[in-house]
Parts: sequence; C-alpha cells; structure tokens
Amino acid sequence: NHTSTSEFILVGFRSRPGSQLLLSVLFSTMYMVTVVGNVCMVLVIRLDSNLHTPMYFFLENLSTLDICYSSVIAPRAALVFLLGRRNISYAGCASQMFFFSLFGTTEAFLLAVMAYDRFAAVCNPLLYHLTMSKRLCVLLVMGSYLSGCVNCTVQTAFTFGLSFCGSKEINHFFCDVAAVIQASCSDTFVNELVRLAVCGSITVGTASVVFLSYGYIILTVARMPSAESRHKAFSTCSSHMMTICLFFGTAFFMYAQPGATSSPSKSNTISIFYTVVIPMLNPFIYTLRNEEVKESLKKQLKRKGV
Repeated sequence: NHTSTSEFILVGFRSRPGSQLLLSVLFSTMYMVTVVGNVCMVLVIRLDSNLHTPMYFFLENLSTLDICYSSVIAPRAALVFLLGRRNISYAGCASQMFFFSLFGTTEAFLLAVMAYDRFAAVCNPLLYHLTMSKRLCVLLVMGSYLSGCVNCTVQTAFTFGLSFCGSKEINHFFCDVAAVIQASCSDTFVNELVRLAVCGSITVGTASVVFLSYGYIILTVARMPSAESRHKAFSTCSSHMMTICLFFGTAFFMYAQPGATSSPSKSNTISIFYTVVIPMLNPFIYTLRNEEVKESLKKQLKRKGV
C-alpha cells in the first residue's frame, strides 16, 4: 500500500479572498486568450496551402500542444481560486502530473525539432525539401510525443510509488513533481536524483540541439554577401528564437538545477509563466513577427469580409 490518503490539498497562492478572485480572473482570461490564439493559428495554417510546409507543420503542432498544456493546469486553477475548493483526488493529482509532464516534455523536444528545421532551411536551402520530407516531419513529431510519454511515465510512476502518510498539503497550485515529492513521508533521495537526472538531461539535451542549430545558422548568415539575404534568413528564425528563450529559460530554472524549487512562492510564480503565459504569448510572437502568417491572416479575413 503506497499511500494512506485518498486526496491532497493544493495550498499554492492561498491568501485573501480578494486576491483569489483576481487570480481566478487572471487565469481564466489568459486561458481563453491562449485557446483562441492557438486555435486561430492552427486554422490559419490549415486553410492556407502556402503554409503547408515543414516549418508550419511543426508550428501547428506547437499550437495544439500549447492548448493541451495550458488546459491541464489553467481551468482547474481558476476554479480553485474562485471556489476555494483546493482538494484534488489521488487519481486526479496523478493524472494532472502525467499529462502536464507529457505535454511539457513533448514541447521541449518539438522546439528542438523546430530549431533543426530552421538549421536545414538556412544552412542547406537547396536540399531543404529533400531533407525535411513529410515522412521525416511526421516521425520527428511522433518521436517528440514518444519522448514525452517516456518521461511522464517515469516521473509519475516514481512519484506515486512514494508513501503519503503525513500532511496532505502540496505547496503548489497544481500537482508538480517536485511539490508532490515534498509532501511524501518516504525517503525521497532516489526520486530527487531521478527527477534531476531525467529533467536535467531533457532540458540540457534539447537546449543543446537548439544552441548547436542556431550556432550554425549564425555562422551561415554571417557569411551571406548581402544585408537583404541576412535579414531574410534571420526573419524566419526570430519568432522561434523568442519562444525558445522563454521556454528553456524557465524550464532550466525550474527543473535542470539542484535546489531550484526550494522557495515555494518563487516556484509558484515562475510556474504561472510557463503554464499559462508562454502558451498565451506564442501565437502573438509567431503572428506579429512573421510576415507570411500576417499576410495569410489578412487574406483570410478579407475573404470572410472582415
């Protein structure tokens, strides 16, 4: 029997009723903007045949992931803050952790895949469509999800293999791995080691692919003869560079270094950033900084008579 409790209590951001209402409105608003923005991005890509390229295939998958990723956390958090019902069942907590880890890890791998795609486009433009074949693109996305499945299975199994016999309080607003481990009455040394090893290797490994890809991109662009060609090359990468800086910056702080989550209030605050803020910002980053998406959006709005 691994546990003597049937539920946990999420105590993150527990404060005055006025603050709880504000948090509920904030989470609800950001979640609605996230869903609308990412659904619009998916529709724009699907409806415009000019955007049926590897880059936009990956971007469509990123938008889908952002909707799923945010949906695991934001709606429940908004209800918790609004109604004050902080109890979450043992099975509900395990499910939330599983899907949060699945979508979060998949997004890290997908961003690395997108960096490789930009490397192929800028550094080997003549072979780009041969290199990034439809079959390879599908395999890379499937591989990202498979990697996410492996990580979330390992993390959830190790965490819920612990005993929870003392306090049922989890010092977070959702069932994050580190926060649930801290609520256990078992020896958590192995779990902490596994968490640091797995999350650290995923964060460092995917970030390394990103940095290597962009290293080669920068060298290639620097050798280009004209300013116009350099600007064009960088413009295809700038949106993705902003997204990876936001995602990997917070991921590294939270999961890839020892003691990063020792301050619960800091951990809760940073978690808002990567669970709802980044998924909300991604469609705006890719729309405002991408001429092809802007042109496609204008054409489709004009077609609808808007």
